[in-house]
Amino acid sequence: MPTTPLTPQITTPFDSFQEPRREDCPWCGSRSLRTRVRAPDPLRHRPGTFVLDRCRDCGHAFQNPRLTAEGIAFFHRDFYERHLDEFTARVLSPGAVRRRHRTTAWRLSALREPESWLDVGTGYGRFPEAAKEFFPYTSFDGLDPTVRVEQALREGRVEEAHQGYLATPGMAARLRARYDVVTLFRHLEHAPDPRAELRAALTVLRPGGHLVVEVPDPRCLFATLLGRRWLPYGQPRHLHLLPLANLRAELETLGCTILVTDRKDPHVPYDLAAAVALSLAPARPLLQVAAGPLLDVAAALDHALAPLFRRTRFSNAYRIVARK
Repeated sequence: MPTTPLTPQITTPFDSFQEPRREDCPWCGSRSLRTRVRAPDPLRHRPGTFVLDRCRDCGHAFQNPRLTAEGIAFFHRDFYERHLDEFTARVLSPGAVRRRHRTTAWRLSALREPESWLDVGTGYGRFPEAAKEFFPYTSFDGLDPTVRVEQALREGRVEEAHQGYLATPGMAARLRARYDVVTLFRHLEHAPDPRAELRAALTVLRPGGHLVVEVPDPRCLFATLLGRRWLPYGQPRHLHLLPLANLRAELETLGCTILVTDRKDPHVPYDLAAAVALSLAPARPLLQVAAGPLLDVAAALDHALAPLFRRTRFSNAYRIVARK
């Protein structure tokens, strides 16, 4: 009896999912580029190789060649996200994710009580769900490029759901000046044009509103030590990785006042465990089970060393709070 394949197969040439390779940095225009990572799809092992280049002048890291809109839809918006959720649960438990969201919301509770809040890249709306404990009178909406935001709406985690990017044509105009707070947690790295996404975020903010951006830090020492097994490289999902100095300068150019820059709280203690899990991904299920203790040891090291890593260049992320 024929069996149904567990995953969809690519039926068009892989090259059709990629734009032409560019010879200059999309952030500063420099032609001084160096390949940082060259790797296949690390979780599903389908055809094709993904490359991250780094600009020697400004430090911006970007996928090159970049996925086309069709490629992003194939690898990111559909079944890839479901597989990624399963993988992430192996290195970061649902309980740890909930605690992280609550901690982040508590850190932001110093903001005056906002009337309306847009969480960009909200996924299933887990952050708004946690934040309501600290902002009980705030209306939370969600925006996400995937259909997960519709589930967030059905389950009452957000009051309005918008699918796409902030820079999707017509999106910012429709939401203009509606929000007191806009959060972009781990979202800019997925955006085809981070600058356009930031401009659109400020468009939907009211004057005096707060923009909160959190992204992986490409200058993290783990990025150098672990190479393609550093989870925040995130191929093929992550299109851009922005150094702190670049993002800060861009927000100031757009007229924002930087209120907070934080490298400690955004650090996620999963670098070693994720590297082990990525190494085991191609293995047979029995070998993955046998290697479970190794994964447990790596996870224990991640958490034991987290207080140190948060205060050094091993911190794997940063957060900026800015006022429009």
